[in-house]
Amino acid sequence: MLPIAAIVTDIEGTTTPIAFVRDTLFPYARARLEAALTRPEAAPIAAEVARMVPNAPVLATLRHWMDEDAKVTPLKTLQGLIWDEGYATGEIKGALYPDVAPVLRRWTRAGIRLHVYSSGSVAAQRLLFGHSVEGDLTPFFAGFFDTKVGPKREPASYDRICIGINVPPAEVLFLSDIEAELDAASTAGLRTCQLVRASDSTEPSDRHQTAADFTEVARLFAL
Repeated sequence: MLPIAAIVTDIEGTTTPIAFVRDTLFPYARARLEAALTRPEAAPIAAEVARMVPNAPVLATLRHWMDEDAKVTPLKTLQGLIWDEGYATGEIKGALYPDVAPVLRRWTRAGIRLHVYSSGSVAAQRLLFGHSVEGDLTPFFAGFFDTKVGPKREPASYDRICIGINVPPAEVLFLSDIEAELDAASTAGLRTCQLVRASDSTEPSDRHQTAADFTEVARLFAL
């Protein structure tokens, strides 16, 4: 079997507790959604929302998407703009499971190329890792991907990522807590591992390798 040259990791439920996103990030963005729409940089976002859902108030559409936790690019982009302020002021610190940062450091030293693929915008991903409880971890990552590359449950998205990072699928390991995402990655030829975090009540998959934390991932794949 070919050695793993690159790792692509999800965030929510994989590197970061679901509770942080649900109980900290989402309420913070929702409370500031209306004010954020008045910012000049939000104008293209509002226009995209209006194009996607015509004849509906933009704010109401965004709130509905938030209620549904919709993986919609304009919503994720606007949330990223809002969180930018929270991270900058120190009101928000990116939460990580304690096993994550030490293993990321080990993999980086070993020459494994690390990437992120999350439904949150690339800007939001950089903020979380750049202002994490473990400091700025963005230098560990060679690239970040969001839904602009495609939905996380479609194999074609993983094809595009592998092309983008110039690594054959068989040499890429994808980490996520969501079985359907792992299914899509596996169909595209990537190797997969499900993070089964006890605190997030993740249901273990019977179709993919599973691990309780990043330390176990490293052991299972000899990384």
